[in-house]
This record gives sequence, structure tokens and C-alpha cells, in this order.
Amino acid sequence: MRIGILQCGEIPDDLSAAHGRMGAMMQRLLPPGREALLHDVTSGRMPESPAVCDAWLLTGSAAGVYDDLPWIAPLKGFLRAARGRSRLVGICFGHQIMAEAFGGRVVKSPKGWGIGLHRYEVAAQAAWMEDAAPVHVAASHQDQVVMAPPGARICLASDFTPLAGLDYGDAISFQCHPEFTPEFSISLLEARREVHGAAGKAAVESLRGLDDSPRMRRWIARFLEG
Repeated sequence: MRIGILQCGEIPDDLSAAHGRMGAMMQRLLPPGREALLHDVTSGRMPESPAVCDAWLLTGSAAGVYDDLPWIAPLKGFLRAARGRSRLVGICFGHQIMAEAFGGRVVKSPKGWGIGLHRYEVAAQAAWMEDAAPVHVAASHQDQVVMAPPGARICLASDFTPLAGLDYGDAISFQCHPEFTPEFSISLLEARREVHGAAGKAAVESLRGLDDSPRMRRWIARFLEG
């Protein structure tokens, strides 16, 4: 299986030395022994064809899907072309832009930032899930999918993020960050201390609890392996 990572953003330089770059973090989501081709879509150049890889993973980003950036529209077009030809997995921004590309809607949420360790209920168990127990995974986002695309099934949900996971059958996406380690999530919050204030302190404390990221990584690996 040929796997590609569509990189939509990067880890801040002051954190990458200790925690690694975005591509390395996304490698944690792959089946054991697999490697992925990294493609920076923020350059404005998409892969020559979706068929170059059997599966594509989309990363998080500081950008919003509604931002006037020259690479957003080409990426949506690439995703529409890839749908049904390659397996797709979206994380955070990747979750959002997949929803927009396939007919959903994303907004900057009036609820504000979703940070820290969030609990998500399994709204619909998929074949790549081993059970339907809730998962606790780190989140870091302001934007949310507020309307699912036609045919997408909600597979993860919370009160804060009702459309936290979408299952398209041949594609899946999640608002949370199973590729993050708790250590990185804490470092990211501490770097944004002035942005989050007291909520950031509470979010840091939450990240010292149970983290189900390894379980979600197994879900994604099973999905990729079919």
C-alpha cells in the first residue's frame, strides 16, 4: 500500500526540536512498518494524481477552510478527485476540509476553543473499531464541522463537538488529534498561555488523565488496511 500525507500545516519551530515535525507525528497513525510520502500542499502544488497513493492522510493546520489562501480550493478539488479512488483520513483541519469538499459546512465556532483532553462517545460503531467504548483524546481547535456532507455517518460525538468524527465508508475524519502525545499537547498549551488563560491551565491538567490516542491510532491503521 502506498500512503501519502497531505501536509496542511507545520509544528511551531520552537516545539518541533523536542517533539518532531508534523510528518513524523502523522507517521504514528500508519499501520506498523508502513512509511508515507510527505507532500506539502501549502506550496499550492497538489500531487500529480490521486492514484499516486492508495491512501492519503490530511494533517491539522493553523489555517481555516474558509481562509482566502491559494492552496485551499485546489486541495478541495484534489479531495473530490481522490474520493472513491484512494482511502482518505482527515485530522482536525483535514476533518474540516474533507467535510467542506464533500458538501458539508465548517464555521469558527461561537463555543470558542476546544482544548485539552476531550471525551467522545462512539455514535456509530464502524468495522475498524474494536468496541463502542468512549475515547479520551486531545483536542486543539476553534473551527467545527456544523453540517455533515450527504451520506456521511457521525461516528464520534461530544456535547462540545457533535460532529467530531465522520465515516464516509471509503474515508474517515476526526476533529481530535490522535497523532499528538500528551507531552506535546501540554507544551502547545503552555506556548499559548496568553491565548487560553485559565482555561489553558485546566486543559493542561486534563491531559494528565487517561489518553486513548493509541486506541484511535489502531482504528486508523485498521481502516487503512481495509
